[in-house]
Amino acid sequence: MEADGFVRRRRMTAETTGGDPGVAGASAGAEVRWLGGRFWGVSESIVGSLTPRIGGETELQTVDFIRSAQDAETEDSEPDYEGLPQGASTSTHMLAGAVAGIMEHCLMFPIDCVKTRMQSLQPDPAARYRNVMDALRRIVATEGVWRPMRGLNVTAVGAGPAHALYFASYEKLKKTLSDVIHPGANSHLANGAAGCVATLLHDAAMNPAEVVKQRMQMYNSPYRGVLDCVRAIWQKEGPAAFYRSYTTQLTMNVPFQALHFMTYEYLQELLNPHRQYNPSSHMLSGALAGAIAAAATTPLDVCKTLLNTQESLALSSLPSGQGPGQGQGAHRHISGLAHAFRTVYRLGGLQGFFKGVQARVIYQMPSTAISWSVYEFFKYGLTKHQHDKRRAQHMEAEM
Repeated sequence: MEADGFVRRRRMTAETTGGDPGVAGASAGAEVRWLGGRFWGVSESIVGSLTPRIGGETELQTVDFIRSAQDAETEDSEPDYEGLPQGASTSTHMLAGAVAGIMEHCLMFPIDCVKTRMQSLQPDPAARYRNVMDALRRIVATEGVWRPMRGLNVTAVGAGPAHALYFASYEKLKKTLSDVIHPGANSHLANGAAGCVATLLHDAAMNPAEVVKQRMQMYNSPYRGVLDCVRAIWQKEGPAAFYRSYTTQLTMNVPFQALHFMTYEYLQELLNPHRQYNPSSHMLSGALAGAIAAAATTPLDVCKTLLNTQESLALSSLPSGQGPGQGQGAHRHISGLAHAFRTVYRLGGLQGFFKGVQARVIYQMPSTAISWSVYEFFKYGLTKHQHDKRRAQHMEAEM
């Protein structure tokens, strides 16, 4: 019953904030509320099976149940949010992270498609767009309403395990490093370091899905579907092609995530100093952290996109013999971060490194806001469910 009440309070909070339909991501917020309710039912059944692990992996914070009536009444109304995550198991963080990752990527996928196309160095004349809305309108009008969603399935498959590793490792390392660096307090250095390590695991799981996704998003993509794309890459370029951009991805994402997590935790100290469950502060902190980190790392993202897509018009414009052991025309490949940087500069100059920066920021702001909001919601809800269950068992034993 309390879980149902919690979902109702969460919905009321989400409905009373961000009412302006012009704000970017407002429609995505409505879908988060709807999907959140659907996921909650599934999560309650899953978390029941995780109960033995939650009890064994980490011991819940000791709670004194023999209190005055007033103290007990206060705790019943609103449990201490900062105390709850200390009792959350790794499996709880992984489940919350997987749901957050899938929802984040699915809701923002059309903007991600636009970002990939706008980062093209030598776009086809039919794929030159003035801005994000112009791109979406023309893609839907000329290629069909479902074209911006092409590659969504492989992204969802990759995002689940990638974000499960991402959030679980971040939470574990953040606490461990904070206890070493600054015991009893928040440490920005620990947050940044934990974010960097979490990125290594996330990108290792996500990189192959990114390669397939971006090739299917490009204008006039020759692939019929995900399996056809995977098969063609494997046969023509070998399995190493799925990790050709991995070092570039890390070079981009390590500073991105370090800046992202440090900014998020800093804003939480300002907006939510008592670290209560506060959806509006999680959403605002996530959006601002994502925007700052996205703008700062756009040049590396352009290079990553070039390495992933091996853009045909960009390759054909290169002089013969570019790259070690490469032949003519279609057999030439761009390999390595340094080669990608030279290619971007040769074809686009300094401005080329900021192609698609508008789409990237517009994508990352609601994306990170959704990710943190959904993650904190499920982390709080799942742990509160276990907290209430153990308290009820204790009270029954006392009786």
